[in-house]
Amino acid sequence: MPLGFHRKPTGKPGEWFYCIKHGKVEEGPECPAKDRLGPYATPDEAAHALQIADERNREWQNDPRWSDKPKDEGTE
Repeated sequence: MPLGFHRKPTGKPGEWFYCIKHGKVEEGPECPAKDRLGPYATPDEAAHALQIADERNREWQNDPRWSDKPKDEGTE
């Protein structure tokens, strides 16, 4: 059997995650990293993981430091 497969996800007690596959908050974590967001400090924070991610994505989309446009566009 190849190494690395069928390993149990690792985490620390008190770390909270949101599993996007199952739509639930979990402590530990229970699901693989590809299916979860976190860690978060509290279960309530993990429950709002999708909202937090959406807010962060909006902030980054509007951040001029992450723009693909040249800074001096239109000036020669």
